[in-house]
Amino acid sequence: MNRGGVGHSVLRIEDDRLVTGQGRFAGDIAGSDCLHAVFVRSCHANCRIHEVDISAALDLPGVKAIFTARDLMDAGIGDIGSLTRRVRADGDRIASAPRPVLAGSLARYAGDPIAVVIATTRYEAEDAAAAVRVVDEALASVTALEKAAAGPLVWPHIAGNRAFRLDFGNEGDVEEAFARASHVTCQDIAISRVTAAPLEPRNGIADWNAALDRYELTVGTQSPHMLRNELAMVLGVPASGLHVMSPDVGGSFGLKNAAFPELVAILWAARQCGRPVFWEASRSESFLADDHARDNLWSVEVAFDADARILGVRAYLAANLGAYLSTYGGNSPLNNLVGLLGPYAIPAASVTVSGYVTNTNPVAAYRGAGRPEASLAIERTLDTAARELGLDRVELRRRNLIPPASIPWRTPLGPVIDSGDFAGTMALALQRADWEGFPARRARAAGEGRLRGIGIANHLESAGSVARDMAELRFDAEGCAELCVGTAAQGQGHETAFRQLLGDFLGLPFDAIRIAASDTDLVHEGNGAYGSRSLTVISAALGGVRDEILARARRLAAHLLECGEHDLVFEAGAFRVAGADIRIALQDVARASHDPARLPAGFEPGLAARCTWQPSACNYPSGTHVCEVEIDPQTGEVRLLGYVALEDCGRVINPALLAGQIHGGIVQGAAQVLMEAIVHDEYGQILTGSFLDYAMPRASDMPSFVVEDDSHLATTNPMGIKGAGESGTVGALPAVLSAVLDALAVAGVHDLDMPATPSRVWRALSARALLEQNRLAVDGEGG
Repeated sequence: MNRGGVGHSVLRIEDDRLVTGQGRFAGDIAGSDCLHAVFVRSCHANCRIHEVDISAALDLPGVKAIFTARDLMDAGIGDIGSLTRRVRADGDRIASAPRPVLAGSLARYAGDPIAVVIATTRYEAEDAAAAVRVVDEALASVTALEKAAAGPLVWPHIAGNRAFRLDFGNEGDVEEAFARASHVTCQDIAISRVTAAPLEPRNGIADWNAALDRYELTVGTQSPHMLRNELAMVLGVPASGLHVMSPDVGGSFGLKNAAFPELVAILWAARQCGRPVFWEASRSESFLADDHARDNLWSVEVAFDADARILGVRAYLAANLGAYLSTYGGNSPLNNLVGLLGPYAIPAASVTVSGYVTNTNPVAAYRGAGRPEASLAIERTLDTAARELGLDRVELRRRNLIPPASIPWRTPLGPVIDSGDFAGTMALALQRADWEGFPARRARAAGEGRLRGIGIANHLESAGSVARDMAELRFDAEGCAELCVGTAAQGQGHETAFRQLLGDFLGLPFDAIRIAASDTDLVHEGNGAYGSRSLTVISAALGGVRDEILARARRLAAHLLECGEHDLVFEAGAFRVAGADIRIALQDVARASHDPARLPAGFEPGLAARCTWQPSACNYPSGTHVCEVEIDPQTGEVRLLGYVALEDCGRVINPALLAGQIHGGIVQGAAQVLMEAIVHDEYGQILTGSFLDYAMPRASDMPSFVVEDDSHLATTNPMGIKGAGESGTVGALPAVLSAVLDALAVAGVHDLDMPATPSRVWRALSARALLEQNRLAVDGEGG
């Protein structure tokens, strides 16, 4: 049965198994023959390791082996490198900060793995890990980004702890713009550190296949092929020496897109022990061991002319990279700077990005990977500018939006914005949010002793990528199709969306399609799912597959129907002879392709096609978010009351999937503004190392969202699709903070760094009230 093609809100078919407990996660697959791995981790943010004494632990029941850095070094196991390949202005590459599988002489953050214990059960492995004695010497550390430059060196060869400084834009144009400015607004912004906290912690089942002389790894990951290549390099084997399989993935948001030390360790351990090894992080371990995200300091300057039109933007970004350069961690502050300019007609811009190493968990991509941070930087600065200029926030934005007549618009940072009606999208969002009726709602709240605020954010981001990817379709003898794709799902609804595309392209019913992904043996090649790229690239690759399949099938159909190929029309999943009531379904043609007796001369048996497609440029989703909040000044509690998101994601394959992606993204952005934060003490210990201290959003924390689409087709892929996976977070981070600050402005508070927790909000209000009392007292004495 065909459940609906492109443009229909088809419910996710994968949910049938996921919500009934039939999902296949690593914990479901690990067999009874698996040994269990537990890691011994550094207790210090920076320490010299003098000895790792495993003698007592080895004698405990169930312990099969304990490995340290020396074992891996003797076996030739390498370090994990970074895939950030940028070159600095001086011609040198970004400073090297390779990640050891197990720390040897130095551990560089609290949680750095030092040894791995392999035992028959998880409990035995945990007991033995507790018995491993690490003789170490705590050293001075630096964790706070603002102290990195003056802090103790994390790496002796990285002066001032700055791994790189990269400059973008044209400083000369910016200098000229600022020289003729009538007004300049400056804004400093601190963006907190967060962790992904996926529902399913990181994990892996490692094995050594002696018969095939290769490693095998079952792991939840976004990019099986990339992970295979990176791990094989560290293990010192060819890519063919590692088979990676990824079953269902219980959330990722960028976290599970890297080559982690634990995976190398359990693979090597499985080979040494001759049995499969299973590792799954506990929730507490995840806080210590997972890569973190965000952690930026921005300084933004915007120059305006006398009519409040932007002449130029200058920005400085300091990014915390953590102790090691993660697989893609260096990319996050570099790749998405187009968001700093938003959908605004800014003629000149320059950005300086400095990346600093610190004694903290490595920083990696996390939903948006630089996009939400850049969007927050410009939107908060515009709110400040509106206050300084005495202009309405909406009017200031309206004056500076890129007009439709100027599209395509080349930004001063390079990218070309190819589509969109930014003023129209903003107008729709304001209408849906009843912006005009807000003053009355604010007055009612004030009468009841509450502070009410409304925030707005126009966002634009760089989505997709210029990396190629593949789709392959193979029909079996029963006429069913198997689709192999190079992107791996972690909840986006690929199994549904790809079936919708094939339903439109080839008229295939959903139940005639199997999806094969996330297996490096089954799928020829793949770049994985990240940066909201899957539908844009796979839809284009499927277009090529469709053309090749139909060309081959047309030849066979003409032979079977005894007509010319030019006489055939393909529609609704079947070939029909023009002007006659004679037809044959594509699935019947596929069945015939496996019967040599029914094939024309020279026709190769079977019906299959493979296409690889590479975009020439990214696509640029945009939108307007409006958020409304209330604050109880007596407690500092912030309540979200309303949220409207108008999104331009190009052609929409499935509106229900799009809404789900936006909903999830909004919650992640709002939660960072209101509650989430990784906090370290002065010694580098994580103070928010569990859900008792690290607040996570609940459904009751969120209002009902209004999500609508205002599509303008992209020109960078055949179907005009724009990415959607990050849009909710990119818009939410600035919109929610804008609303909070608007509410606080009534009480005279104009600056507050995230997260806007009740205690932090209450302290800001109390400090402002005390300041006002003192001012009145001084004025009274002077009078």
